[in-house]
Amino acid sequence: MAQRTVLFVLFDDVQSLDVTGPLEVFAGAETHMPGTYRIRTASLDGAPVRTSGGLTVEPDHALADAPDPHTLVVPGGKGTRRPQPDLTDWLRDHGPRAERLVSVCTGAILLAAAGLLDGRRATTHWAYCDKLARDHPAVEVDPDPIYVRDGYVATSAGVTSGIDLALALVEEDLGRDVALGIARHLVVFLRRPGNQAQFSAQLAAQTAQREPLRDVQRWITEHPDADLTVQALAARASLSPRHFARAFQNETGMTPGRYVDRVRLEHARRLLEDTGDGVEEISRACGYGTPEAMRRAFVKSLGTAPVEYRRRFRPVAVQ
Repeated sequence: MAQRTVLFVLFDDVQSLDVTGPLEVFAGAETHMPGTYRIRTASLDGAPVRTSGGLTVEPDHALADAPDPHTLVVPGGKGTRRPQPDLTDWLRDHGPRAERLVSVCTGAILLAAAGLLDGRRATTHWAYCDKLARDHPAVEVDPDPIYVRDGYVATSAGVTSGIDLALALVEEDLGRDVALGIARHLVVFLRRPGNQAQFSAQLAAQTAQREPLRDVQRWITEHPDADLTVQALAARASLSPRHFARAFQNETGMTPGRYVDRVRLEHARRLLEDTGDGVEEISRACGYGTPEAMRRAFVKSLGTAPVEYRRRFRPVAVQ
């Protein structure tokens, strides 16, 4: 197997974890299987950079002298808010030459500024998705997933999602067993697929201002198997269905149906990951009623069936 060079681009005010999180994944793979990855870092002029957290990092190279990478990783951080023209130019010239072009967090802003995301689906930190879409209308910004693959380009959401993406890339290169071993060593779960939402349903939705609506939100979370129709939820809030639906969306940012769908899917995923319950039992516990209804929900949202989801993402017990 040919050794792959993984090059991390550094700049002042880079987010340190955007660099070190994925870097440790690739370094772990090199430890497991020596000769698989050569990890390098580079800044524009080869000078040390100061991260947004105050760390000083000394790169291996100036970008002009860096080896041609198989995987080019562009991290995020405060330094992406006003991209350096020379860095953008370098990315525009060298990004298409990499076998894989990867961004972590707001590193996607640098790729977009270089024109490398035009016509592609991409994501970034949730707080900057609107900015990315507004400043670069040729980019199809998806604010929900923790990472997105579009051809040779992979973009990830905020900070720790770079670890998830790096694990996925290592699994692609070296297999699941190696990626799982790294995940265990780093004490993270090898279970987050790229289309997992950046937030849980409770975090993705705003907390309602009015107590009756907050009570309804809690009720949905605690009773996913209950009657969660708009009519039933409106009755709990002592509102008419029309008034309830309008108020819920205004105060939480999503419709009652969308919120219920997210809560049920989230609950089903936890049960598949953390228990040995059967699919039929889980479908009832989560309010789907039948395994087929749950399967349709999984395929629509995650692109995979519940049985396959469990096989892939349930942690393997350590002997």
